[in-house]
Amino acid sequence: MKLLRVGPPGAERPAVLGPDGTAYDLSGRTREIDGDFLSRLDPAELAEAVARGELPVLDIAGQRLGAPVARPGKVVCVGLNYRDHAEEAGAAIPVEPVLFLKASNTVVGPEDEVLIPRGSTKTDYEIELGVVIGRTARYLESEQQAAACVAGYTISNDVTERAFQLERGGQWDKGKCCETFNPLGPYLVTPDELADPQALELKLWVNGELRQDGSTAQMIFPVLSVLRYISQFMVLEPGDVVTTGTPAGVTMGRPGTPFLQPGDVMELEVSGLGRQRQVLGKA
Repeated sequence: MKLLRVGPPGAERPAVLGPDGTAYDLSGRTREIDGDFLSRLDPAELAEAVARGELPVLDIAGQRLGAPVARPGKVVCVGLNYRDHAEEAGAAIPVEPVLFLKASNTVVGPEDEVLIPRGSTKTDYEIELGVVIGRTARYLESEQQAAACVAGYTISNDVTERAFQLERGGQWDKGKCCETFNPLGPYLVTPDELADPQALELKLWVNGELRQDGSTAQMIFPVLSVLRYISQFMVLEPGDVVTTGTPAGVTMGRPGTPFLQPGDVMELEVSGLGRQRQVLGKA
């Protein structure tokens, strides 16, 4: 199933897409696509409800899409998880996953404006596969247990200010947690529609120029391995989001390429997960 949230910020309506692309209103079943709903989600039962005509049709033409999960409790990110990206960043290939947190209020819709922060000189993009948690993950012992904790997958743009991240001291958070720095969506795609999260193509364009072109097959630490690993250090809860790293092609790794400027357009696409588009503005 493809889950989505439709409407203005703070007033999104939960919905599901049927096999023919028709949207159906879920507000009779849940107020939100959040951790509580995802912990109870049964994609097969929901598909049957659509097939039986139990859900009202929702006209989403021309409407804003919100992030497909509301108010994630936390966003856990994996850094340097593609060998080619680690190499372009001049970093050693990690022997264990590099983890950092991104503030949950960075999350915006897939076509919302992304704001270049005040004082920024090096705002950059990062296309990533995002994993939305549907069951509590605590000290997982196997990748099979990790798979049972996945509610679905989505696209994440881990927007980053490199000067804040790398040149201002301390940890990476200052470059990762600026407002609007995590567009998610357009959909949350449940695992029954995504046979292999390690066989997805990721592409990102800036102003029509292809900048990133990679595959989740190139990950150093695969998705389910990452979830098992994270669960040894913190509890992942329903509604949390895990972003799994970016392939090569970020501005930082392209000498002579200007960093993002107001008016630039980012477009992102992951096979099976849809497409995002953001225009850059000023904070």
